[in-house]
Amino acid sequence: MRALKIIAATALAVVLSSGAWTGAAAQEIGLSSAPYARLFLNDPPAGSLAQAVGAQKSPQPEHTGLSALVHATGSDFVTFPKRKSTWVILGMGGAAALLVHPWDRELNNELQEADTLKTVLTPGKYLGYGWVQMGAAVGLYAIGRYAMKPDEGTHTNRWSHLGFDLLRAQIMTQAFTYGIKYAAQRDRPTGECCAFPSGHASVTFATASVIERHFGYRASWPMFLIAGYVSASRLTDNRHYLSDVVFGSALGIASGWTVVGRHGRDTFTMYPVPVRGGVAIAGAVNP
Repeated sequence: MRALKIIAATALAVVLSSGAWTGAAAQEIGLSSAPYARLFLNDPPAGSLAQAVGAQKSPQPEHTGLSALVHATGSDFVTFPKRKSTWVILGMGGAAALLVHPWDRELNNELQEADTLKTVLTPGKYLGYGWVQMGAAVGLYAIGRYAMKPDEGTHTNRWSHLGFDLLRAQIMTQAFTYGIKYAAQRDRPTGECCAFPSGHASVTFATASVIERHFGYRASWPMFLIAGYVSASRLTDNRHYLSDVVFGSALGIASGWTVVGRHGRDTFTMYPVPVRGGVAIAGAVNP
């Protein structure tokens, strides 16, 4: 029974932190079946919502240089609280964190005896470091900017654009994460400060959210699975409680989607939905 309980608890951590997609990828779900789904569509640059939904991909930014990075990042911080989706995502993440909070300590105590799970999840500790995620973003940005030619008629290309967005997402996510950490002052399971929210969860989900809007859900699911894996590793490593990683994942998604609010594919959109006992990620396809 103890082993089953540990496995079930870890599965819950992964599901709540990475999201459980409630529809098959191939299933076409009309936007009318979930009216609030339109909150999570890309911000339409002009025209009606229908025109925005029908767009395949918005243009790349004209510039991705350092000056553009500074200005765009500043704009992201201004835009973050203005997006309705930000407050829906954070609200649902906060509600889910409150829901699982009573079992935080019990879950961590159980997981400390799961030696096999600890071994399996150990690499997540390293994948989720902020400097690893930031380093990957800087690497993509540098390769795109300095090792690859810009697309014809532009000053950028797909890879510098991706690195540009990932950098912005990491800067904003880490700023919010550490700001909340020092405001909340919640101790880690080991007694050190500061646990809430999980930085590993927030930065990896921010990366996954940017990738989803650049390449679509098929290409982004591996990164979402990695983000869930990283989040679960924080529990077996006894560095965070489940509520820390649940809210951290919501913060990362809200930050990432703020950055790519005018980028990416609109034929598929992801959005959180309340379900009995937690929160899930749903998908809507508009062919």
